[in-house]
Amino acid sequence: MFLASHSWRVYLRNQVSLVQTGFRWYSDKCGKPKKPVATPKKKKVYVNPHGDRSYKVGEVRRYSPFHYPEQSKVEWVVARMDDILNWGRKGSLWPLTFGLACCALEMMHYAGPRYDMDRYGMVFRGTPRQTDVIIVAGTVTNKMAPILRKTYDMMPEPRFVVSMGSCAIGGGYYHYTYSTVRGCNRIIPVDIYVPGCPPTAEALLYGMLLLTKKVKRMRICQTWYRH
Repeated sequence: MFLASHSWRVYLRNQVSLVQTGFRWYSDKCGKPKKPVATPKKKKVYVNPHGDRSYKVGEVRRYSPFHYPEQSKVEWVVARMDDILNWGRKGSLWPLTFGLACCALEMMHYAGPRYDMDRYGMVFRGTPRQTDVIIVAGTVTNKMAPILRKTYDMMPEPRFVVSMGSCAIGGGYYHYTYSTVRGCNRIIPVDIYVPGCPPTAEALLYGMLLLTKKVKRMRICQTWYRH
């Protein structure tokens, strides 16, 4: 009879001995018990309240096949192409001047020498044909909504939208008026929200830096390859 070091024997009234190995009960009448094998512990995955995976401090966030060397070489090459293209995009975001209210003053301040957005490769352009991101700064009225949509449609792909200020996000001070659109996200898809009334130039700078992180994780070539 095989007995583990932490096992012990129990005798019942019918003289049938049972062996407890810490994992399972075995009987002498069923033959020699198998050696117990401990089940491997599963790796704990941290999940935040939003349902997404959380990462430990210092853990590399794998967002492309480039970080999975065990996958195929084709996916590795395509992922490297995405990384190179995204590196060029995030370093040359050209925003479109689309100021509609007082938030445009802070957008002008952001373009001034104090914050110097040119050091990030961001240059304001006056035509949507040459821009990558449109900054909606101010109140969007019902008459301005179709113009905003047409301007967005004229931008080349990939295009991004930054909603700046409370009025552009949800109507703000004019939320209950008859002529105001309660958020530009009802007209065009929004990537970054910069709250405030009006938000400071530092807040807009932080929002644009978050947009560069989002651009870094884009997967255009990889999606084309998988489809």
